[in-house]
Amino acid sequence: MPPTMHFEHSPKVKDLQARLTAFMSAHVYPNEKRFLNEVETGDRWQPIPVIEELKEKARGEGLWNLFLPESEYGAGLTNTEYAPLCEIMGRAMPFAPEIFNCSAPDTGNMEVLVRYGTAEQKRQWLEPLLAGEIRSCFAMTEPDVASSDATNIQSTITREADDYVINGRKWWTSGAGDPRCRIAIFMGRSSPDAPKHKQQSMILVPMATSGVRVKRTLPVFGFDDAPHGHAEIVFDNVRVPASNMLLGEGRGFEIAQGRLGPGRIHHCMRVIGVAERALEMMCTRVKNRVAFGRPLAEQGTIRAHIAESRIEIEQARLLTLRAACLMDTLGNKAARSEIAQIKIAAPRMALRVLDRAIQAHGGGGVSEDFPLGQWWAHARTLRIVDGPDEVHLEAIAKMELAKEY
Repeated sequence: MPPTMHFEHSPKVKDLQARLTAFMSAHVYPNEKRFLNEVETGDRWQPIPVIEELKEKARGEGLWNLFLPESEYGAGLTNTEYAPLCEIMGRAMPFAPEIFNCSAPDTGNMEVLVRYGTAEQKRQWLEPLLAGEIRSCFAMTEPDVASSDATNIQSTITREADDYVINGRKWWTSGAGDPRCRIAIFMGRSSPDAPKHKQQSMILVPMATSGVRVKRTLPVFGFDDAPHGHAEIVFDNVRVPASNMLLGEGRGFEIAQGRLGPGRIHHCMRVIGVAERALEMMCTRVKNRVAFGRPLAEQGTIRAHIAESRIEIEQARLLTLRAACLMDTLGNKAARSEIAQIKIAAPRMALRVLDRAIQAHGGGGVSEDFPLGQWWAHARTLRIVDGPDEVHLEAIAKMELAKEY
């Protein structure tokens, strides 16, 4: 029987919610336009001054590295405890999570290093990531194969004496456009003759290593997400020490499962925050716009859109919190179905809510005067990130069919 879910947050979480909400109101929302202006008018591929300023404020107020569960390094929150905080940060995408050192892919990479890294790997890479001194990327997806099936990955990790030699081409390597990106976690084929899910490994590749070349950055629906970026990277005879291997050869899928479970909670809760903000913007807009002699808020279609949005947001939030609770109490493996469910449900919900908000804003909704278009592009990518909907639907169906009725 699944564990009972308690809907009352602990005093610790309530305190963090209040402090985080206050910080967002005082420092983040008022600086959204400044952030956009600094991206557009400065050097697009350098750190954004306003984010660096707000990082120091957040760190000073103890709102830093909130994401790490059961860890000596972070706030020590469970997935269920962190989820509502992640939603608050998601309300100001794309820049708010970085202010608190809680942005992907750094969060997932730090979790990998905490769980699977050696003492030296933690000293060299985890500590500066936790301090916000460097950024990182995760190189898994490849342009030449269907990477929704990770067993297709063709990039190679070959042992030569005390080194590994890495060859391959990756793309959609988020974060690699940032000049502070110092380390990549690279997934490649190390043991081609091993069983199917033991052929892949993950290894640490410093971005400054000879043979690593960022070929280009890839816009998403026209948004380049500077200075974060999503890169295509060529790895040409890249040589790294054997000590850079994570956990051991053939352990790549094991690491991936440990990494992606919490990451999916983070993605879903952030996009729920986006949907909440979009609904608020829609309500504000329709109260203040008049068409055909009366406010839009009095039009039946608009009112139905508002009601449907509220229902769908609450459904997605409850399902995501249930998945988080199961992960905390029964483990990631027991929560596989629920994790797959939220990965489908939350982005789809956000896209529907955002589409309604765009309609309510009319021409403004598709302009850069409002953030709705960029939020829509972000939510749409989440139907592909960490596995497309089709893969998760297949997994859910298999688990249902395996049940004894």
